[in-house]
Amino acid sequence: MVKSRIRAAGATKSFLGRNCVESSEMSTGRLVVGVTGASGAIYAQRFLMRAAGHFDEISLIMSEQAFQVAETELGISISREVWDTSTWLGRSYPNIKLLGSKNYFTPPASGSYRHDGMVIVPCSMGSAGRIAHGISDDLLTRSADVCLKEGRKLILVPREMPWNLIMLRNLTQLAEAGATIMPACPAWYHQPKTLEDLADTVVSRILQNLGIDQSLMKEWMVDPQTES
Repeated sequence: MVKSRIRAAGATKSFLGRNCVESSEMSTGRLVVGVTGASGAIYAQRFLMRAAGHFDEISLIMSEQAFQVAETELGISISREVWDTSTWLGRSYPNIKLLGSKNYFTPPASGSYRHDGMVIVPCSMGSAGRIAHGISDDLLTRSADVCLKEGRKLILVPREMPWNLIMLRNLTQLAEAGATIMPACPAWYHQPKTLEDLADTVVSRILQNLGIDQSLMKEWMVDPQTES
């Protein structure tokens, strides 16, 4: 599968000077996606639909609460026992593989498994807190811990307000460790017409941060006709 990349060659650096994004030459076509029980299931839904077209293999890790929230917010019935992307994403995506939330005998649990990064969308503050303090009590937090220790891209998309001091410190600690914090703050200046359009303003920025050349939202004040 061909992936459109806008990532420049050479790795970027975290606050600690470690590599937090592998160069484009190291692209594997693999992505790890975590979905927690935070509100905002539409962000996970819309992101997976778009990411599936850019990655050959997506390892999906969902908490039990994530299934419940998706059913509550999106009005769909999905479960770990009867898993089908068609129900949630509108069509079959064979490249999206659901992993057991407690199964450490899966590729993302090890640093030897090379991939292009991990996105946790939406990310609950409880999950962020555990990752910030190195508490790997399930596959999602372990996979995130692996990203930090291996210097790989880790994007957290928290959906919570207001933030208390503990939350702020946890997110600061994650940023210092090399994670990218991208709060689910939709943009309005493109005049979205639907809830899906609004959610896509967040999804587009996640894709861009992964190095994906996306077309969901145009770059601000850039005329595509004049680009070389």
